[in-house]
Amino acid sequence: MRTPPRVPIGVTIEVPAAAYTADLLAREVDFFAIGTNDLIQYCLAVDRADERVSQLYEPLHPAILRMILMVRRAAARHRIPVSVCGEMASDPALLALLVGLGLNEFSMTPSVIPVARQVLGELRRDELRALARRVLRMATADDIERELMAALSRLSAIKGVAP
Repeated sequence: MRTPPRVPIGVTIEVPAAAYTADLLAREVDFFAIGTNDLIQYCLAVDRADERVSQLYEPLHPAILRMILMVRRAAARHRIPVSVCGEMASDPALLALLVGLGLNEFSMTPSVIPVARQVLGELRRDELRALARRVLRMATADDIERELMAALSRLSAIKGVAP
């Protein structure tokens, strides 16, 4: 009798409890996927479909970026792959920041892939890591957004790429 193939088991990190226990979860699984849409919504207690509070949905909130980094580090310590899915991966500027945070597997809207390839093909990983280090020290999403846009504008001007 043939042994069935081993099916990899993974966890989608979509709630703060999963992010905060990523080091424990990583012991039990073969991979992580970070679901940014829900992670942002649940971390910031903001229903993005509710017009009364949807303006508070903020992918660049320092808590979100730190949580994503925490999950990436837990995955690296346990030598399991981690991917990012959700709207963050489909925004070229946010994608550049995610790469700077050490992520390199993304699920994105197919129509965005050519732009993502162009932007990431022109930017150096070490430049993006330096950007991520600066951003992680910032206290507000507005400060982070300004730094991200300024850095990408500088880098794209040097390399001739649109941010």
